[in-house]
Amino acid sequence: MMAHKISDACISCGACADTCPVGAIAPGDTKYVVDPDACIDCGACEDGCPVGAITAE
Repeated sequence: MMAHKISDACISCGACADTCPVGAIAPGDTKYVVDPDACIDCGACEDGCPVGAITAE
């Protein structure tokens, strides 16, 4: 199982954090970041991202 990753295309809207069922996404310095230890690889954030900045690692 691999964590999801947020690319530099992230616009810091927070939609992904709202969709994450385990709270593994938080605001970072320049974009939102996924905590790989908490991520359960469900893909909810990928579906919730309006700019397609999230992919499976």
